[in-house]
Amino acid sequence: MQKSTRNLRSVAEERVGRKIAGNLRVLNSYWVAQDATYKFYEVILVDPQHAAVRNDARINWICKGAHKHRELRGLTSAGKSGRGLRNKGPSAERLRPSRRAAWRRRQFLQLKRFR
Repeated sequence: MQKSTRNLRSVAEERVGRKIAGNLRVLNSYWVAQDATYKFYEVILVDPQHAAVRNDARINWICKGAHKHRELRGLTSAGKSGRGLRNKGPSAERLRPSRRAAWRRRQFLQLKRFR
């Protein structure tokens, strides 16, 4: 059996973001419980239209349009860890900015020349 490329926490965030949260933003999630079959996570959602969120300088970054559906693009904590972005240094050269971009960068021959 092949290992899943994404962790279950990231999958849970995506499901909540798609089905439940119409106008809410996924901030983060954490493990709650598990049994022999399922794992349960609580997903923290933020309402970007709420006045308390808009006026709070620590969280109002999530009100910008660039943060719509962060969970679908792997920008939450679970998504970043699933993409391997917790690593730093030379071992992370194949990961940044993404695996696809790093692969593409290695495929093209780039010759530096005077023009």
